[in-house]
Amino acid sequence: MAIDRGPLLTQDTVERIRKAARQGLASLDCSLDLGRSTTPVRPGADHFLWQERRYEFPDRCRDRTVYAWDGAGFEPVARFNGALIKLVPTDWGPPTFEIDGIKMLVSARISPWDDARDKVRLVQPAGKVVLDCCGGLGYFAAWCLAEGASRILSFEKNPDVVWLRGLNPWSPEAGGKLELTVGSVLDHIETIPAASVDAVLHDPPRFGIAGELYSETFYRQLAHVLRKGGRLFHYTGTPNKLTSGRDVPQEVVRRLARVGFDAAPHGDGVLAMRR
Repeated sequence: MAIDRGPLLTQDTVERIRKAARQGLASLDCSLDLGRSTTPVRPGADHFLWQERRYEFPDRCRDRTVYAWDGAGFEPVARFNGALIKLVPTDWGPPTFEIDGIKMLVSARISPWDDARDKVRLVQPAGKVVLDCCGGLGYFAAWCLAEGASRILSFEKNPDVVWLRGLNPWSPEAGGKLELTVGSVLDHIETIPAASVDAVLHDPPRFGIAGELYSETFYRQLAHVLRKGGRLFHYTGTPNKLTSGRDVPQEVVRRLARVGFDAAPHGDGVLAMRR
């Protein structure tokens, strides 16, 4: 069943609708799904009409915040359960998300959606079983589906991130070829049979937060489930390189080589092949 996500607002969207009301426009086309589509809206000074329903604007609309309709009003798409997790709009349309203010997807120079497409294509997913280690908003999984993957095994350990996915119109719905497990890949990878995966996409949090996902032990498990000749893209970024001189991508290359991969830095990560 499709998710009824309802209208989503950002500060820019609210200002655009209010400006149309000040100009006396009876209707305008704008996006209420973060750039996924456009739809006609009837503007008002403190509300708008959409699909024959009246929606009052939030009392205060902050920058860098997405607001979702909860049936009574608009509330920020954010949760705090030990850490603040929120959906964050971008200039590109598809949102990123943050955990305690740390941006989890690139968005400064490229859309996080297009960035996911480019990285997914590195592993050539058509017709393949793909392991998506850290699912996040599901952009890797969405592009695997679009590129013709036969099956995607996706893991996301944080239930609040999965909740964000349910409200994000750019996130794919689980089911069919996409098998989403709410849990850490570390806890489940031993249940995946040997050589049963054709490609791996690994986009972990930065090393200082999730060092176990950069460990030789975990890489050995990836080598176990990935067939020979299978491709792996591992996002690393370049944390601490300017301040400490540490080269995380090269560290990853060396660890992967020790467990059976031919690996080399590629863009903002490492591209490897199972020997």
